[in-house]
Amino acid sequence: MTQLNRRQMLAAAVLLPTLAATGTRAVTWQVTIQGFAFSPANFEVQAGDTIIFVNADSAPHTATAEDGAFDTGRIDPGQSAEVTVPTGSHPYFCKYHPMMKGAGTAT
Repeated sequence: MTQLNRRQMLAAAVLLPTLAATGTRAVTWQVTIQGFAFSPANFEVQAGDTIIFVNADSAPHTATAEDGAFDTGRIDPGQSAEVTVPTGSHPYFCKYHPMMKGAGTAT
């Protein structure tokens, strides 16, 4: 059996259920940034869920909601950033590479 590196483990853990202090179920989702694209580009989550954007690319990126609902700030290669997506539909993009787009919805 081969050992997985940190990036492979993160990629394998697309969905990590957790329990919040209140006892409600919060879920952490992962979006990988690679090849100048978000994967998955579109996601649908519950309000209060966390999205971890992992930069597996060779350039810095952001995940910035067009409506200002969230912004990861600069994510350097090999780094990650977390956001909690508020209720609603939020198209997002990379500030450095505006052709990179996605959409997040929280209900």
